[in-house]
Amino acid sequence: MKIIPYGRQSIDQEDINAINEVLVSDYLTQGPLVEKFESDFAAYIGCKHAVAVSNGTAALHLSALALGVQKGDRVITSPITFSASANCVEYCGGEIDFCDIDPQTYLIDLDKLATMIESKPKGYYKGIIPVDFCGLSVDLERISNIARQHNLWIIEDACHAPGAKFQDTSGNWHMAGDGHYSDCSIFSFHPVKHIACGEGGMVTTNNDEIAERIRLLRTHGISKDPKQLDKHDGGWYYQMLELGYNYRLTDFQSALGVTQLKKLDSSLEKRNEIARIYDSSFKGLGFKKQFIPENYFHAYHLYVIEVPQRKALYDHLRLHGIYAQVHYIPVHTMPYYSAKGWKEGDAPNAEKYYTQCLSIPMFPTLDREDQAFIIDRIKSFYA
Repeated sequence: MKIIPYGRQSIDQEDINAINEVLVSDYLTQGPLVEKFESDFAAYIGCKHAVAVSNGTAALHLSALALGVQKGDRVITSPITFSASANCVEYCGGEIDFCDIDPQTYLIDLDKLATMIESKPKGYYKGIIPVDFCGLSVDLERISNIARQHNLWIIEDACHAPGAKFQDTSGNWHMAGDGHYSDCSIFSFHPVKHIACGEGGMVTTNNDEIAERIRLLRTHGISKDPKQLDKHDGGWYYQMLELGYNYRLTDFQSALGVTQLKKLDSSLEKRNEIARIYDSSFKGLGFKKQFIPENYFHAYHLYVIEVPQRKALYDHLRLHGIYAQVHYIPVHTMPYYSAKGWKEGDAPNAEKYYTQCLSIPMFPTLDREDQAFIIDRIKSFYA
C-alpha cells in the first residue's frame, strides 16, 4: 500500500549533484558552502546576518544565550509549538510562562499577551518567543510595540515560515525573519520543513553583537580572531573565550541548503495551490481551519483542520496509507512542565484546539491524484 506522509522532503538531481561535489572536495565540515548558505539565506530573507547552526533547537538555545537569558529570567511563549520553543529558556536556567492562543489563528493571543505582561511589574518578564505556527506569521509589529513598552526582547520562532510575509500598518511588507520587529529569528531545516538539510538551523538578525556571539557560541566559544584574543602566537593560535557548544552546520548540509533555497519560491507556490484545493474541497463540511488575516502570505508548512471524531479519522486515514499527524500536544501539559505547576485549564483555547486538530498531507510534491484520494477518504469517513 502506498504511504502518503503528512510531510516529505523533495530532493532532486541538482541537490544530489551538490552533495556529490562536496563529498569529493577538500571540505566536509566547515568549508566555503556554510558561508554561502548564510549569505544566500540572509539575502532571501532581507536581513543583515544569517548564522547557520546544527538544528532549530540549537538556534533557539544560542539565541536565548546571546540575549542573556539566565537563572530566574521569565520568558513567554505559546503552548502550541514544538517543546524546543520553551525548552531553550530552561536550558539557560530561565523559566517559561505560557500564553494561550487565539482560537482562530492558532497563534499566541496578543490581547492575552498584553494583559499577562501588564499584570506584572516591569522587569518580571525578560522576553517573548512568538511562534509562526503552520506557516502564518505572527503580528510582530504589535508584539514589538508591547515589547518596547516593557523592555522585552523578541525571538521569532519562524521554523514553519520561511517565505511567509505580513504587511504592517505603514503598508510595508515584512518577511518572517527579516529582523525589522524582532531581535532575532530562528529557522529549522529538518526534512519535513521547506528547506531540507537532513538537520540544520539558522539564526537571522540585524544586530551585529547578537550575530557575533552566536558565531562564537556555536563553535565551543573558541575564536582565532586576533581582535578578540589577549595574545596571538601565530596562525594556529586560538582561545576559548567562554563556554560554548558544538552547534555547527556542515558543508555538505549547507550545499543542500543552497540548492533547496533556490526552490523555496516554487515550493511556496505549490503549497498554496494545495491549500486552495483543500479549502474548496472541504467547503460545507463544517471543518474549522486556521484563519488567515488580510495582508498575510501563508507559507503552509502545515495544513491543519479541526474535526469531530479526530482519533477515529486519524485511524481511518492510516488504514488507507494516509499518515496524518497532530501538531501539537500543548507544551504546558507535558510532565516536565506539569511538575513545575502548569496544568490543564491554564490555556483552554490551546487545549480545546488539541482535541480536534489534525495535520493532513502538505508538501510540494503531493500530486493531484494523491490529494484527491486524501480528500475522498476524509469525505467518505464523514459520509
